[in-house]
Amino acid sequence: MLIRTGGAADAQEIAALHTASWRATYAGIMPDDFLAGPLDADRSTLWSRRLTTAVTPGLFVAEDAATLAGFVYLAPTDDGRVLVDNMHARPGSLGRGIGSRLFERGLAWAATEFPGRPVYLEVLRDNVAAIAFYERRGGRRTDARIGRFDAGFELPEYEYTWEPGGFDRL
Repeated sequence: MLIRTGGAADAQEIAALHTASWRATYAGIMPDDFLAGPLDADRSTLWSRRLTTAVTPGLFVAEDAATLAGFVYLAPTDDGRVLVDNMHARPGSLGRGIGSRLFERGLAWAATEFPGRPVYLEVLRDNVAAIAFYERRGGRRTDARIGRFDAGFELPEYEYTWEPGGFDRL
């Protein structure tokens, strides 16, 4: 499996994988009409807008036999932290180490590009598999709140944080 920096040429494949991942992972968690409806166009617009340059620092993709197997996207935030904004593996490929390798690559990038900054992410409270994944990797729950989605619904979520210097203990 190859992990490489992603960019604009990956936008449509990332959007399709993101859509498939949300539909598989969030069935019964997010509203059915959202998952079955505008999600394709929503994710396509999001990734086309985000990936406007050939190479996007903070975006890493996993390829398996030239097929997109997963991706992670990180970005610095105004509050001095680095957000793991998205991380997804192709549905049906869980347990193959794709998420672990992507997550480690993302944390290494954050430590190099933004030394001394904590890394955090937000995860839906009902996504118990992801929560277990993050806790096994040393994530510390630092907040619980209601996440608001542009599509007009709200869901409870947790925030997990990795402090600077703690990345090497994964």
